Amino acid sequence: MNTINTNQHKLLYPELSYKIQGVFFNIRKTYGPGQKETVYQNLIEEKLEVLKIPFAREPRVRIFSQESKKVVGTYQPDFAVEDKIIIEVKSSRFTTKTDEKQLYHYLRNSQYELGYLVNFSTPRLYIKRIIYSNNRKPFLKRESK
Repeated sequence: MNTINTNQHKLLYPELSYKIQGVFFNIRKTYGPGQKETVYQNLIEEKLEVLKIPFAREPRVRIFSQESKKVVGTYQPDFAVEDKIIIEVKSSRFTTKTDEKQLYHYLRNSQYELGYLVNFSTPRLYIKRIIYSNNRKPFLKRESK
């Protein structure tokens, strides 16, 4: 019999992720590509309020040093949803590797484990779900003595 660690294969925040992705698809279907980034941000805010999902718009997220575990700066993602998921919104014809790497680095150096990069103006709605689990972050590990 093959044993699998079920925690390792568990989807992170499945219900909340489903709702957030539904918001993205609904906005794209209704408003199409080509709007300004701020229009999409305002629409996401409106939809999250209607769904009564707690969020913060452009919250200050602390960035930690991997070595000293001290706060070395802050980042302001477009949204933090339920203090669990960060969202970066784009409205450009192409999504770049730099956009993806930016979100990856924010996750790697903050307390957040899950982020969405969404670009509403690509030919097809672009949604990238990025995970960087907290058990891989040295600055969050407790010193054992």
